[in-house]
Amino acid sequence: MNIERRKIFSENELLIKLSEHRRAGHTISFTNGCFDVLHIGHIRLLQTARKEGDLLVVAINSDVSVRTLDKGDDRPIHPQDERAEVLAAFAAVDYVTIFEESSVLPLIERLRPDVLVKGGDWGKNQVVGREVVEGYGGRVLQTPMVHGKSTTGLVEKVRREDPTE
Repeated sequence: MNIERRKIFSENELLIKLSEHRRAGHTISFTNGCFDVLHIGHIRLLQTARKEGDLLVVAINSDVSVRTLDKGDDRPIHPQDERAEVLAAFAAVDYVTIFEESSVLPLIERLRPDVLVKGGDWGKNQVVGREVVEGYGGRVLQTPMVHGKSTTGLVEKVRREDPTE
């Protein structure tokens, strides 16, 4: 098994790992998203999120969950197992899990991260899980948005370009 696969856990497995980290006094940083076509905004988000804790958990939407988010009928472009493995290859990422729900809120409630990090493309009141995390004393941080960089925008750009040029 390659090292990337050893960072990918089911929710139940991850809960056990995180309880071990909590006993050791580690701060758990968390972010989530589709991470379908990575761009510089994703990289900066992951780097910032990792700096905010002793370890970083990244939760990705399952393929079924992505399809509920109005991103288009042909999304995700990359299947969930590949997206998870790509994220696990980053040194900044300690654990990856895939969630099936249309909202990440139930997962945040179960994992109880110390720090929730999201990109600046979300308004503070739009960050799913903000009230829960702040309610138990955790922190919510938003990274600056990299203007002009979004997966949806990249996908649309590729579709507009003529491959014969």
